Amino acid sequence: MTRLSLEMTVTAIAAELPGAAELFRQSSINFCCGGNIVLSEAALRAGLLPDALLADLQALADAAGRDAPEATPALIDHILTRYHETHRTELEWLIPLAQKVERVHGDHDEAPLGLTDALIALHDDLDAHMAKEEAVLFPLMRQGANPMIVHPIAQMRHEHEDTARLLAGVEHAAHGLALPEGACGSWTALYTGLRKFSEDLVAHMHLENAVLFARFDTARA
Repeated sequence: MTRLSLEMTVTAIAAELPGAAELFRQSSINFCCGGNIVLSEAALRAGLLPDALLADLQALADAAGRDAPEATPALIDHILTRYHETHRTELEWLIPLAQKVERVHGDHDEAPLGLTDALIALHDDLDAHMAKEEAVLFPLMRQGANPMIVHPIAQMRHEHEDTARLLAGVEHAAHGLALPEGACGSWTALYTGLRKFSEDLVAHMHLENAVLFARFDTARA
């Protein structure tokens, strides 16, 4: 179970805790450009009680990964179908939709300029990362504990940090996914899809870091 504190930064919590980004959006807390502040300060700026916000976030942390399959092979299968396949499918239509919105609304003050490039960078990073998991790490995990598994796990954890930074770049380019008044259907669909994709990606990385990878921590001994 992840224990949170008021001294953690908003950016770190949004990148690692499923559901935190949406809670921050609802609370008008900027976790993208202005998120490098501790949670207690962010709560006070938003007119919230720090302890109440911490309790809401802790409830999310307590629930995260609770429904993960118990058996490791089943958990790997779940990650492959629920997240790997889903990310690939969604990016196939999110990228061209971002291109369309940038092209049509590029002169709008709140246009998500640079979003397409940010999504392509995230796509390339994520595709390479998932391919390595599928070809190397997951087959090793299906074989059981192995002292050598600590090395690919450490690499995947490091790559998750890179992926989180790229996801923050997507949020930044899309202005925190805040739709302007009168946004067209394409713009609305883009941000709705990006919100779901972002939440999925954070949940995916949390499930691997906190649940799947943690099952092999004993291999470090």
